[in-house]
This record gives sequence, structure tokens and C-alpha cells, in this order.
Amino acid sequence: MKSGLKIIHWIYFLWFLIASLRFQLAGDYLSLIVSYCGLLVTDLPSAITMLSGSLIDAFLSIIIFLLTIPLTIIFKKRLQFLYSKLNFSFAFLILLVFVFLFAPIISNENPEFSKNLSVTKLLPPFSTVKQIELKAEKESKLSSSETFRKKLTRIIKPSFDGKIIFADSVILSDKVFYYQKGEAFKIEDNRLHTQEAKPLIKNRFFILGTDEFGRDLFTRLIYGTRISVTVGLGAVVLSFIIGIILGFIAGYRGGFTDILLNRFTEIFLAFPVIYLVILILALFGNSFFSVVVVLGISGWMSLFKIVKSEVLAIKQKDYFSASELIGLSKFQILSKEILPVIMAPVLVNLVFLFSNVVLAEAALSYLGLGTGNTYPSWGSMISSGQEYITRAWWLIAFPGLVLILTLFCFNSTGRMLGKLFNPKLKV
Repeated sequence: MKSGLKIIHWIYFLWFLIASLRFQLAGDYLSLIVSYCGLLVTDLPSAITMLSGSLIDAFLSIIIFLLTIPLTIIFKKRLQFLYSKLNFSFAFLILLVFVFLFAPIISNENPEFSKNLSVTKLLPPFSTVKQIELKAEKESKLSSSETFRKKLTRIIKPSFDGKIIFADSVILSDKVFYYQKGEAFKIEDNRLHTQEAKPLIKNRFFILGTDEFGRDLFTRLIYGTRISVTVGLGAVVLSFIIGIILGFIAGYRGGFTDILLNRFTEIFLAFPVIYLVILILALFGNSFFSVVVVLGISGWMSLFKIVKSEVLAIKQKDYFSASELIGLSKFQILSKEILPVIMAPVLVNLVFLFSNVVLAEAALSYLGLGTGNTYPSWGSMISSGQEYITRAWWLIAFPGLVLILTLFCFNSTGRMLGKLFNPKLKV
């Protein structure tokens, strides 16, 4: 085996880095899983009621995270590509996969959390503020469901927490004084959450700064990655299905069906896609689902051309005629005889299509036609940051840099796959 840094080494490095930095949080998630299983046994209706998207997300992330290393060892022989030489494009794309899968472990903060704007608004990268934690109201004996809900809120952070105060500085005496933009406030020490008989005052660190609403930019970038990648995957899968089916029908049937589908495809190619996208989003609204559908139905044309030409070539082969003679259905012919043969050019096309979709989603979000305000995609982050470009460069710089690197790495990977599957491209 050739020496050098392999893809698997990078995967192991990222895994152990996250495990070492987020060890306590991973333990909290495992404890939460155990508590939820106990709640399922003791109070099934409450357990079902408290099951949410964020809870499922956290459970799946920690389970997949724990299985990552064992699976790479068990399926070592089937995952030989992981032992290929590592380059920058592969390293960055694997980092994106880790962010996509393990976002709740990397950051358990809520991307919409906002508090004390006078202190947290537009903080530059590597900023630190004081975080004061107040005591929770005294409660009588809690039921099992209330105990779990309290634990859930502590581990999976909500979008608002009234027990947290951010301050520029804190002075401890008989009373606690904290300052927000030069204005002093006092609070009784008996209201503070204590640890070892001392008020619990932490330093809250914002590694990439905050936005105009005081939200942590690092957390928003992490979850924005998930949105952009999910939109890309959804649109690519939809384009793949449409392109494969129509391309197979056109190449297999030929004649009038081929002519009709070709004219239909050329209409899509001739009509500016951006106008079609804007028209559909204006009619049906800019939700997450509508953006995926619109980008999916606007990117299948090149795949149609590839599949049709490949099917026309394969129809002349003896094994194709034999598969028809033995009575294979059209679906079986497509899945068993055609797809394995054409998968190489299709895969290269899908890689390039994914980068185009990510760029299109960012452009739509920048124009206000993206996935909506609920989701912090890269394009929406860039759009909201343009107003503060002279005062807060980081609002545009970090999402823009991630977007550029993503497009570069996917296009670079697509070119490498093209050369791998078609040696004639190597010059």
C-alpha cells in the first residue's frame, strides 16, 4: 500500500476531534436517549408528545456518530475508496458530510437563539461576553415527563431562554452588578444559579461572531450547511429520477415518443431557467419543499440527453436483445441492464448538477426566494449581511467562503471523476 495521507485518516481525525471536544455533550445525548426510553415505558403518551424534530435529529446524530468508526472497520473491504489519497477537495467535502450528519454534536446551540441585543449584536469573530444564569423557579415534585422535559431543555437549547443574561462585564459583591453597553444593572445573588456556593458566571465565546440579531454565526453556518446540502441532495435526486425515466423512454421507444420528448426538453433548455423558477415560486410560495421541487425540475435536461444517447447505444448490444427475449420488464431492463452501464457518466453529471443546485439555492435565498426565513441557508445569510458589509464583514465573508469552497470542491471532484471514468480526458 502506498504511503501518504488517506481519506480514512482524515475521517478518523475529524471523528476523534469532535469526540474529544464534545465528549460531555455526547454523554448528555446518550443520557437523554436512556431517559427517553424510560419515559416510553412509564408514560408513553407524554413520550410521543415530546418527540420533536430536534430530538430525533440529536438521537440520530449521536447514534450515527458512534457507529462511524465500527462501520468503517467492518466494511473495510467494500469501502476501498476510503483508502485513496486525500486531497483538498475530498477533505473539504468530507468535512461537509460531518457537519451535515453531526451538526447537533458540533453545536447544540439553537441557530435562532437571540438575547440582549445591546451586548450581542454584531460582535466580531473571537468575541467573548459574560453569561449569567438565573435560578429556575422552585417547583414541587416533578413527574417523569416534566423531569425529562427539563433535561431536554438543558441539553437541546431552545430558541429563547429567560434564565440567561448576557453582559459586557460583571462585578461580584453583596449584590451582583452587570453592565450592558455602559448601563449598570443589579441583581440579587439569591436569584443566581450557583456552583460551589459561587454565582455561576460563564464566558460565552463566539468564534465567528454574531449577526444583527445577536445570533451565533458559527451555529447558523453549521445548520445553514445542512439546509444547502439537503436542498442540493433533494433537487439532484428529483432531477435524477426525471432524467433517467424520460431518457430511458425516449431512447427505448424511439420514433414519435423520442421526437416529442426531445422537443419538450429543448423547450426547457431554451426557456431561461431563472424566469421559470421565479414564476413557480411566485405562484406557490418559497417554502423548503417548493425550492427543492423547482430546482429539481429545472436541472434534469442534461441527464436526459446523456441517458438517451447511452440507451440508444446499448440497444444495439446483444445482451440487451437477450434481456428482452427472456421477458424482463422495462423496469428490470433499466435497473439491471442499463443503469450499471451508464452510471459512470451519470454520476459525473450529478456531481456537477449538485454544485449548480447549491449555487442556485444560494442565489434564490439572496433574492429572497429561497427556503424562507425559518432556515439559515448560506444565501440568506449573505443577503442579510450585505446591509452591514462596512461594519460587519464576517456576516458575508464566512458564508461566502464556505459557498465558494463547496462549489470549487464539487467541480474539482467532478473533473477528477470524469478523468477516472474516461481516460481519454487525461492529457
